[in-house]
Amino acid sequence: MISGAIPYVKGHGTQNDFVVIPDPDGGLDLTPTLVAAICNRHIGLGADGLLRVVRSAKDGDAVDVADEAEWFMDYRNADGSVSEMCGNGVRVFVRYLAESGLLDPVDTEPVAVATRGGIKYVTFEGDGTLTVDMGVAELLRQKAQVLVQTPTGVRTATGVLTPNPHAVVSVNDLAEAGPLIVAPDVLPPGVFPDDVNVEFVVDRGPAHIEMRVWERGVGETRSCGTGACAAAFVAMLRDNSPAETPYRVDVPGGRLTVTKRSDGHLLLNGPAELVASGALRADWVRAHSPA
Repeated sequence: MISGAIPYVKGHGTQNDFVVIPDPDGGLDLTPTLVAAICNRHIGLGADGLLRVVRSAKDGDAVDVADEAEWFMDYRNADGSVSEMCGNGVRVFVRYLAESGLLDPVDTEPVAVATRGGIKYVTFEGDGTLTVDMGVAELLRQKAQVLVQTPTGVRTATGVLTPNPHAVVSVNDLAEAGPLIVAPDVLPPGVFPDDVNVEFVVDRGPAHIEMRVWERGVGETRSCGTGACAAAFVAMLRDNSPAETPYRVDVPGGRLTVTKRSDGHLLLNGPAELVASGALRADWVRAHSPA
């Protein structure tokens, strides 16, 4: 059980919000129960997810890549479950590293961050935004067609791994997704064994889409970086667009840009902002930690 207070920083990327927990030496045991309480918007700080900042050499999930990436982003969903990656979260993570003095202030090279979805490289841009090399997206390889149940009927979806699993659905109006109070039904059963994020996407113009997203372990969120990449990737394939064509992705929380390089890597660009800092009280932490 954690017995002391826990420092935190609150941040967001296009209103996809996170609690950042510094744990450089890997001493904190953040259980799913405690993570879910921290992310709860009624009893805790409230967030779509939690980012634990730990040195790769101090975490078993990242120790093998410690020579390539000093820092590991231990990302947890709001329900306490772990996830492969978070495109908005990794920008907030690197912003925290920079503002906390954990990066060399004169180093202009991309920042390597270890994640469960591989090492991601993040670059600071002159306009204050950050760009993440998200790697290569993959179409889901399976024989059965992916379908998503919506209030207006069953829609065909495209399965994409970025590396998080996504089901991308094209709609004529974002209202067709319905209220998104519960997770949309995705068929056939078991096609996404680790659950799935669902993006509802509408075209707004050339290389311009808008989307809503249901995130596994969270619910509907104001933005999703890996989801924006998945949605843009599907649009790029449909449009047969040339490499280096930037796609604008509007989300309820703002705007992201996704560009596919000639080598197939997707570059995700967007803002990242830190808004508050403090400490979780020791008595509150004890009350929400398993005995």
